[in-house]
Amino acid sequence: MFLFAVTALAACGMADKDATATKTKKETKQEKALAEANAELKKLEKKYDATLGVYGVNLEDNQKISYNEQERFAYVSTYKAIAGGLLLKNLTAEQLNKRVYFSKEDLVDYSPVTEKHVESGMTVKEIINAAMTYSDNTAGNILFHQLNGPKGYQKELAKIGDKTTQADRFEPELNEAVPGDKRDTTTPEAMVKVLSFLVTKGNMASDRLDYFKQTLIDNTTGDKLIRAGVPEGYAVGDKTGAGSYGTRNDIAVIYPKEKDTRPLVWIIYSKKAGKDDEYNDQLIADAAKVLSNYFSL
Repeated sequence: MFLFAVTALAACGMADKDATATKTKKETKQEKALAEANAELKKLEKKYDATLGVYGVNLEDNQKISYNEQERFAYVSTYKAIAGGLLLKNLTAEQLNKRVYFSKEDLVDYSPVTEKHVESGMTVKEIINAAMTYSDNTAGNILFHQLNGPKGYQKELAKIGDKTTQADRFEPELNEAVPGDKRDTTTPEAMVKVLSFLVTKGNMASDRLDYFKQTLIDNTTGDKLIRAGVPEGYAVGDKTGAGSYGTRNDIAVIYPKEKDTRPLVWIIYSKKAGKDDEYNDQLIADAAKVLSNYFSL
């Protein structure tokens, strides 16, 4: 009896040791893959003479990758998706269908949708769509007004845990992206948490979440960015942004082929040193390819 007990304990100990070894091997493989991905991102920075800020998370299993995740970047037009999501979460159906009127004097540069509706006005829901799918700048300003201005937007972000993003100005001034200026900036780490919150079931009504998802997928400005670095077969919803100092950004939600599987959320921000430096769409696409490989898409 005693011999059996000792043998059983020994066998149990061996099983634990094997499990530990297997776990360590898996963790080592994961760490190696992460180090390789970060090395590739660093090469891209050198190739394009830019600074990258990256954060990716698979909401299904919490696998993550981050690079310069706490570096501040001008969020430029990527805020439009977040502002739209906040309004879809917070407003009633009646409020979303309320018609908003604006004048010709309210129009700012690049307003391809709102400029056609000065006489008729648009519903809040239509304005959300214009801001997210066409990056309409006047629509973006109206979203800010619906949230009580940039500071109101900042306060709404704080309510869902983002105390990093700083919002100060309207379009088009928020696109200045001057190095060291904290106005209208965020970090990849903060943005991934906010976008992850908005696309998680239960954080807004299901019909609003479906609309938010489809509006991201319907975006017309992102074909050459993260979408270009994701293999065929995945639905990608995104919101792009661009500004001075070579600022080029994209935030995206990648929906797996399997239904009822939670999506991946990727933030890829970039900036350069010179005010008139040109941004690179291909840099964002190449960074997305690195993430696609890392997450085994």
